[in-house]
Amino acid sequence: MEVFVRVVETGSFSAAAQDLRIGQPAVSKLVAALEDHLQVRLLVRSTRQLHPTEAGQAFYERARRTLAEADEAETAARGLSKGLDGRLRVCASVTFARLHIVPRIGAFLDAHPNLRVDFVMDDRYIDLMGENIDVALRAGELPDSSLTARKLASCERLVVASPAYLSRMGIPSAPDDLLDHTAIVYTQGLVAEEWRFRRATEDTSVRIPTRLSFSAAEGVREAVIAGLGVAISARWMMEPELASGSVVPVLADWKLPGADLWALYPSGRLPTAKARAFVNWFEENFSAV
Repeated sequence: MEVFVRVVETGSFSAAAQDLRIGQPAVSKLVAALEDHLQVRLLVRSTRQLHPTEAGQAFYERARRTLAEADEAETAARGLSKGLDGRLRVCASVTFARLHIVPRIGAFLDAHPNLRVDFVMDDRYIDLMGENIDVALRAGELPDSSLTARKLASCERLVVASPAYLSRMGIPSAPDDLLDHTAIVYTQGLVAEEWRFRRATEDTSVRIPTRLSFSAAEGVREAVIAGLGVAISARWMMEPELASGSVVPVLADWKLPGADLWALYPSGRLPTAKARAFVNWFEENFSAV
């Protein structure tokens, strides 16, 4: 059952074999034996990938839930005090993982010495089920309402620039002043060409033509630090530079809409004990993000 689930989630016998650390022929034989036992075809091949048949998809959904429940039962029987084992796959944006998870993950690993953690660092909203992700950490609007989501925090967003850029181009005193500046945009985030601001009860928006755009937050960070323009950024994204003064807030008396930080689980899948333990650890250690 577990082998079949991994074949569906990875899309091939070879990928499932690599993930399970067994030979590809063994995977093929186990799936064939399962089909013989059930007297139904579970998989079909299209181009280079395997896909479940209608019966295979129905069996996969039930098998996945059964395996998750078995994992929960085993964890409850052992007790979390003995630590978790197996593999945990976590997805997060490159910048968030680099700045706020990797430097602190050692404490989580120490608490669970038999647990392997695989980080998939990607700014895109990837297919969690297809990539076999246990939990993803994402900020902003949810891309898929079918995902199981847990809100972790609300993140402050602000306009930022380098002192050198502001010295050269001038310091904006009102949102409309941004029309005379170079806008740097993160295309995977919430930022559109219309930047919305609020001060007390006053709301305003400015449509700023994009001059530079990046699909990764690292590009936005480096462009701002290099003095190439102004950008909307979550505070966590520029935290080291804001602390050192190499990047400063712009229009500090105007507020931008915040961005919620979410833990996302694959749709239809119960969060595993490993995923829940990681998210609980994250909440305990990142309350100020």
